Amino acid sequence: MIIRISDDAAALACGADPVAAAFEKAGATIERVSSWGMHWLEPLVEIDGHGFGPTTAADVPAILQGRADALSIGLIADHPFIASQRRLTFARAGRTRPLSLDDYAATGGWKGLERAHAIGAEAVLDAVTASGLRGRGGAGFPAGIKWRTVANTPADRRYIVCNADEGDSGTFADRMLMEGDPFCLIEGMAIAAHAAGAGSGYIYVRSEYPHAIAKLTAAIEASRAIVAPFVLHVREGAGAYVCGEETSLLNSVEGKRGEVRAKPPLPAIEGLFGKPTIVNNVLTLAAVPFILAEGATAYVDHGVGRSRGTMPIQLAGNIRHAGLYETAFGVTLGELVNDIGGGTASGRPIKAVQVGGPLGAYIPPSAFHLPFDYEAFAGADALIGHGGIVVFDDSADMLAQARFAMDFCAVESCGKCTPCRLGAVRGRETLDRIRSGGRLADVVEALPQMHNATAAGRVRADEVALLTDLCETMQYGSLCALGGFTPYPVMSALRHWPEDFGLPAVEDAGQGRVAQGV
Repeated sequence: MIIRISDDAAALACGADPVAAAFEKAGATIERVSSWGMHWLEPLVEIDGHGFGPTTAADVPAILQGRADALSIGLIADHPFIASQRRLTFARAGRTRPLSLDDYAATGGWKGLERAHAIGAEAVLDAVTASGLRGRGGAGFPAGIKWRTVANTPADRRYIVCNADEGDSGTFADRMLMEGDPFCLIEGMAIAAHAAGAGSGYIYVRSEYPHAIAKLTAAIEASRAIVAPFVLHVREGAGAYVCGEETSLLNSVEGKRGEVRAKPPLPAIEGLFGKPTIVNNVLTLAAVPFILAEGATAYVDHGVGRSRGTMPIQLAGNIRHAGLYETAFGVTLGELVNDIGGGTASGRPIKAVQVGGPLGAYIPPSAFHLPFDYEAFAGADALIGHGGIVVFDDSADMLAQARFAMDFCAVESCGKCTPCRLGAVRGRETLDRIRSGGRLADVVEALPQMHNATAAGRVRADEVALLTDLCETMQYGSLCALGGFTPYPVMSALRHWPEDFGLPAVEDAGQGRVAQGV
C-alpha cells in the first residue's frame, strides 16, 4: 500500500511529517507529493485516489483498518473543490512528486520546450502574444509585448528574471508551484530564454521560503542538461516587500539596496546589469509551457474580454475552505467566496474581502457580483494583483485596516520618493486623529518651524478631507506601486464603511453605502 502525503510547506505546518512517520512505523510505503491545494484538509492522506483529512498521527490505525469514514472525502479528483476547477498551470498539483523527472515527463513536461525549439523564437513570441497572457504579478502587462521588446533590443546579453518575491497577504500560489512543480517554472523560463535570446536567468526568492529554495535548487541541478545552454540561478532575498517591484528586485539581484529605479528606461530595455531583461512572476512563466504545448488557442479559449486564460486564486483569511482554486477569468467574487470558499470560518456574516494583497481594495458583499477580471476590477477602483482573496467577518474594524495599510507602507517604503516615505506616516497620523475625533488647535502650530501657520483645530470631517488629498498625492506622485496603491485599501475602507470612521453614510445605488463627500 502506498500512502501519498504532501511535503508542501502548508502541509508540513499542519503536521504532515508526524502523520507520514506514523504510517511508516505501521509498515506503509510513503510517497511525498505536491499539495492538492485544499489547505483546510491538510494533512491530507491519499490512498488509491481516496482522500482522508485533516488527519493526525492518532488517525493512522483507523485509516489503515478502514475505520476512518469520518475523515474520508471520497475520490480526491471528484471532490467539488477540485472537479470544478480548470487547472492549466496547476495541472500536476497533488498528482506528481515534485523532484521526479519521470513524473514530470509522464505528465507532458518538456513538451512546450521541445515545441519552442522546433518552431523557433519568432513563432514562440507570436504564440505568447496570441495567447493573451498577461503578467500575473499584479500589473497585468501583456507578456508577449514585453518578451518581444527584449528580443528586439540590440544587446550582447539578455536575461530572464523570475520575480518569486511573493509577499502579498493571503497569497501562496508561487510558493506552491515552486515547491510542488519546480520543473514547470524552469521550463517556462527556458522557453522565454529561447524566445528572447537570453543565456542565463535568475529566480529571486525571499528567504521566508526555505522549502521552495531547496526544491528549486535541486530541480535546477536535475534539469541542467535539459535546458542547456540556458543557465539558471537562485537568488535569495531578505524579504523586503518593495523588492517585489521589478526595478527594486533587479537592484537586489545585483547586490545593491532594494530601491526602485526611475522609469524609463524600462527593464525590457535596460534591466539586469543594464541589459534587456524579461521580468515576469512565477505564475506568468509557469503558464507558458501549456501555451506552447497545447497552442495559444487552447489558452485563449478560457477567460473573458482581455483577461484570457486561467488565474490561480488563493482563498485565505476568515474562510471555511481556504486553498488554491484555479479557474478561468470571469467567475464572480461572490461565487469564489461563498460557493467555493464556503463563507466565513467563524460562521459570522462577511463584512469585507480584500483582493490583491495588502494594497488591494476592500470590497463589500454588495459588490460580490464583480467578475474576476482585470478590467472589471479596475473599473471598481480595485486590483486583482496576485490573485489573493482575504475574507473578513463583521467583527473587522475597517479604520484599523486602513491604518494597517498606511503603517505597512511606512515600514516597507524604500524611502526614495517623498509621497510614499512621508505620506504613509502622515496618513497613519491622520487616521489616528480621525479615530479620536479631530485635532485641537496649537498642537502642531506651536512648533517653531510652523510659526507662520494659522492656529486652528480640525474636526473629523476636515481630517477626512485631508486624508483624501493625501491619498490622491500618494496615488499619482509615488515612484512605484507601493506608495501608489496604498490609497486603494484606505479609500475603499472609508468609502464603504464610513461608520467605522465615525462618519454618517449615504446610499449609493451602485456600490452600497458610501461616506459623505468621499
